[in-house]
Amino acid sequence: MSLSEQQQAQLEKVQLEASWKYGLSEFLLSPKMDELKDFLVQEKNADKVIYPPSSLIFNALNTTPMPHVKVVILGQDPYHGPNQAHGLSFSVQKGVALPPSLRNIFHELHNDLGIEIPKHGNLTHWAEQGVLLLNAVLTVEAGQPTSHQKRGWEDFTDYVIDVLNEQREHIVFILWGAYAQRKGQRIDSSKHLVLKAAHPSPLAANRGGFFGCKVFSKSNNYLKQHGIEPIDWQLDA
Repeated sequence: MSLSEQQQAQLEKVQLEASWKYGLSEFLLSPKMDELKDFLVQEKNADKVIYPPSSLIFNALNTTPMPHVKVVILGQDPYHGPNQAHGLSFSVQKGVALPPSLRNIFHELHNDLGIEIPKHGNLTHWAEQGVLLLNAVLTVEAGQPTSHQKRGWEDFTDYVIDVLNEQREHIVFILWGAYAQRKGQRIDSSKHLVLKAAHPSPLAANRGGFFGCKVFSKSNNYLKQHGIEPIDWQLDA
């Protein structure tokens, strides 16, 4: 996409890591993005508390630049409780109690790779190595789960997935649950590895299909097969 001077100036104002800013420029400059920004401004003007904080909405993209993405783990919405969401799917800040889904993820990690279960739920170490921890919806109103669905974020994150699907190869997409699997339907499995399993939430995981999915070892085996440095899934205990 060739940009006019006006578009270039508009894009420069976007607080986003450079590779994503230009890789997503067509969407960032679109009316859909304008509508999404207008919605968020209206919510804040109505004195609603929005999670995560504005500076962390694009934390997943800012922490994992487009050329560095090795694995994508798709979530649905940010956590809606205080001090939980910080822009990485399934991750919580240090000092915050582990949500049930993340506790199950850590149990599967332990069973798969023998890794000690961490005492905290901050997954930044994964993100810094190339694990894009992407929620389908990047904001939520405090105490109101799914409150920002169907406001435009789904289109934005579809675009992120499409860009990765088309412009990169040998990425592992981890799709837990029906929602993530629907969102990942357009991923080209001849170019990428698509791993599907039940969602790690207690209700879904206890029905079967999550525990034993071994996505962590499968991801690393695939990366190594293609000459890519595997992920160190161990978090500091």
